[in-house]
Amino acid sequence: MTSTALRRGLAPEADRSNALHPGAWWIWALGLGTAASRTTNPLLLALLIGVAGYVVVARRTEAPWARSYGAFVKLGLAVIGIRLVFAVFLGSPIPGTHTVVSLPEVPLPEWAQGVRVGGRVTAEGLVFALYDGLKLATLLICVGAANALANPARLLKSLPGALYEAGVAVVVALTFAPHLIADVQRLRAARRLRGRPDRGLRGLLQVGLPVLEGALERSVALAAAMDARGYGRTAQVPAAVRRTTAVLTLGGLIGVCAGTYGLLTAEGATYGLPVLLAGLVAALAGLWLGGRRSVRTRYRPDAWGVRAWLVAGSGVVVAAALIVSGSYDPAALRPGVVPPSAPRLPLLPAAAVLLGLLPALVAPVPAPAAPVASAPAAPVPAPGVPAPAPPASAEAAGAAPPASAGTTGSSPPEPSPAPSSHLPKEPS
Repeated sequence: MTSTALRRGLAPEADRSNALHPGAWWIWALGLGTAASRTTNPLLLALLIGVAGYVVVARRTEAPWARSYGAFVKLGLAVIGIRLVFAVFLGSPIPGTHTVVSLPEVPLPEWAQGVRVGGRVTAEGLVFALYDGLKLATLLICVGAANALANPARLLKSLPGALYEAGVAVVVALTFAPHLIADVQRLRAARRLRGRPDRGLRGLLQVGLPVLEGALERSVALAAAMDARGYGRTAQVPAAVRRTTAVLTLGGLIGVCAGTYGLLTAEGATYGLPVLLAGLVAALAGLWLGGRRSVRTRYRPDAWGVRAWLVAGSGVVVAAALIVSGSYDPAALRPGVVPPSAPRLPLLPAAAVLLGLLPALVAPVPAPAAPVASAPAAPVPAPGVPAPAPPASAEAAGAAPPASAGTTGSSPPEPSPAPSSHLPKEPS
């Protein structure tokens, strides 16, 4: 059996029936991010970045949201650069004896004690800033991996009923954003063709007004379509249930925040996990009770199958392994910078990080993009010979395709784009 056949055997080609649940991608990415927050070892952080990048390259689709990973990588590089610049010009809290360069120091008043501008730049301070910036960049790259792999519309459709209204609002925003960008590009191109400026304050005003007018017309059309399909219906819920829902949801969110803070700090590792689990249970109970007031139907709900459990579980295992490793070998996860020394790669945490590659083996393989078939060139008639008449067809005779039946769900219907004659015209 070849490697390609083995890969297809473990991960079939993705289709609508076996599509991976988008929540599994987010749990996997958050697990990698939690692992990155527990260490400043640059070797482990680089390994986490490599794992996330490999899975993204192997399993992302050709959808527009899948192109956001590069932007997160550039943002991470910018974070590292900004952190180093701050360490050079504003100093570092890490004392050091290896001076790299001495900058002119700006004298500050007495009320600004503890803050300096300029002065000595030490190697220890630069190494500490590099480690800290690399950790923040790894967190951003892990979030970017989730954005590139998970379909945002399908993720919002999977939200519980208590978050139904918020999910619909975000879906509407994600649906209309490409239309707004297309309107701006069309109007700017029209102004350039007419020899008018498309930049500056005047160009912004004369392009922004037609765009807002078109967005308002689409919003009114979408509101009418959603009202006709029964969006916004609510069920009668007793007052006691509403109060219990509010208490559980608020208490659960506070517990999740406190537990997450405890996991992200070395001092709160003992109480962070129990508080986080208790907050999750309370929040889920509140969301379940709150979903009883929302009358909704689901069209083709995403199933949470075995592959989703494997993908999500791999991220959880990576996070748990780094948390446990930090309790018995903290020096390996947080190498010292005073004095500067080369970091070592701990084998057990590195092997646990490699478990994050499991989605590249078990997640369904994205279907390749279908090639666009080009129309055959029309034959050129010989001089003096009339061109043959085109054959009649049902489409040419005016036959219209049958209208598709509407469906209900958490995603609102997307209105068809208006013809060019009904689009807002640019003011002269």
